[in-house]
Amino acid sequence: MGEITVDKNLVDELKWRGMIHDIMPGTEELLVREQVTVYVGIDPTADSLHIGHMVGVMMLKRLQHAGHRPIALLGGATGMIGDPSGKSQERNLIDEPTLRKNQEALKKQISRFLDFETEASNRAFMVNNYDWMKEFSFLGFIRDIGKHITVNYMIAKDSVKKRLGSDSKSGMSFTEFTYQLVQGYDFQVLYRDYQCKLQMGGSDQWGNIVTGTELIRRIERGEAYALTWPLITKSDGGKFGKTEEGNVWLDPVRTTPYKFYQFWLNVSDEDAEKYLKIFTMLTRKEIEALVAEHVEAPHIRLLQKKLAQELTVMVHSREEYDMAVEASGILFGEGTTESLKKIREDLFLSVFEGVPQFEISSSDMDQNILDLLAVETGVFNSKGEARRMIAGGGVSINKQKLSGPDQRITGEDFINNKYLLVQKGKKNYYLIRVKEQ
Repeated sequence: MGEITVDKNLVDELKWRGMIHDIMPGTEELLVREQVTVYVGIDPTADSLHIGHMVGVMMLKRLQHAGHRPIALLGGATGMIGDPSGKSQERNLIDEPTLRKNQEALKKQISRFLDFETEASNRAFMVNNYDWMKEFSFLGFIRDIGKHITVNYMIAKDSVKKRLGSDSKSGMSFTEFTYQLVQGYDFQVLYRDYQCKLQMGGSDQWGNIVTGTELIRRIERGEAYALTWPLITKSDGGKFGKTEEGNVWLDPVRTTPYKFYQFWLNVSDEDAEKYLKIFTMLTRKEIEALVAEHVEAPHIRLLQKKLAQELTVMVHSREEYDMAVEASGILFGEGTTESLKKIREDLFLSVFEGVPQFEISSSDMDQNILDLLAVETGVFNSKGEARRMIAGGGVSINKQKLSGPDQRITGEDFINNKYLLVQKGKKNYYLIRVKEQ
């Protein structure tokens, strides 16, 4: 295996990136002294990561890049219980076949960030806590693990206090109460079997992580450490990673690469700078240069464009990024009939998803433009209104201005024999689509 040199400036860089919330004393010295095996737990209750998971994955990527050995732990067992941290109620539980299917899908996604393949001493591992928890009997667990941690210790945790407090309507089940023991045991197993000395997580995980370090101290007589990052927020106070449709997923079927690209392109200036530090591998020097350039001409949205580029290429591919840029150009004024015809159908539909749509039968594809826009569809309220706007040069079909109100539309004008894109003025789009037979 190749020798790996540990980056001595890792913690300083993480602080600059705003990625350290709490750090246990001795953690920084450990990361400077030796190659450390480190893990982050990931919830496997879906077959795709969403961008909320990317903070943990990027932290593992940074540590691997700095010479350390990352472990992505899928919480198969804990996913069957539900973690009380930061939640007001229990979550749905999953069965084993679903868990295994999700595991394969997640490993494929995480492989775009971490190196699982090489023979380097810091290559990544993926483990699933269901593999060591499934054989445990209840009696075995409370005898071997439960006796080492007092109820007083467990109740003192903030995540437990909040659920047991007077403002909690639902209380807390015994299942959830034991969550910190199960997560603590995960850390103990990884310490014992992989010499894992550091667990990282969001700031709401501090109590669970520290329970693991306590189990390692009491059972293994060893030293283990904890590091948490701040929970990611938006500058306007809204929840990061949520849109009107819900989560922004890494799976291109759940969130198209175009929509993924658009999400990052539309963040605020303040958030763009913060997210460049958190979600990209750009250096401090590169980010500071981008910020300085952005200040000179904020309307160009340089930070957002760079953020969207870095993330779309990393999560999807350079090809998907290039197509997203071209598709954005089509929607926002650029583009030609040729570029419209060239665009992939799923991307075309993704770009024009929100615009008003009309359906016609294939027998109506060949007709006068006024009848099509004002009779067959509701693009215009009347032929007179359509005639006036066409005469003034304000109507385009597939990015080409109409020559006049007497123009005919034929089947050849339809993109893929299915779609006709109508543009009224600069910003109003309508999509006419041929009904499937």
